Amino acid sequence: MDLKRQVAYMRRSLFDQGYLDEQFIQLEDLQDDVNPNFVEEIVTLFYRDSARLILNIEQAMEKSPLDFDKLDTYMHQFKGSSSSIGAKKVKSEATQFREFCKAGNAEGCLRTYQQLKKEYTTLRKKLETYFQLARQAGPAETASRPN
Repeated sequence: MDLKRQVAYMRRSLFDQGYLDEQFIQLEDLQDDVNPNFVEEIVTLFYRDSARLILNIEQAMEKSPLDFDKLDTYMHQFKGSSSSIGAKKVKSEATQFREFCKAGNAEGCLRTYQQLKKEYTTLRKKLETYFQLARQAGPAETASRPN
């Protein structure tokens, strides 16, 4: 299978497996010859920014009793960031986490947070591989869009 087809297949599977949603496609639509790595740059920024939020969440999760309002605020920010790159599974876990915060369910928060981190890490690895492959394949031949 040639690289371009491999890239297309990998991209498709990220959607089919529910890792990404239409927001990712909207980011791709903003990518052009002037900004050929736009999506990758946005995703890289997301992972850089979210690392700080994750640290905040982890520190808050170690406190007893849990400050659900503070956790909810952090997770609200995290969910927004995830949403902005189309990280569907991560966003879904963040939504679930916020439900547990509202219910004051520490056990639920803990369980969901573990799952969120798993999805977050998995998506990161998959996207890194995808972008690496996309770079090797070179720019995609895009049909010229009417202005």
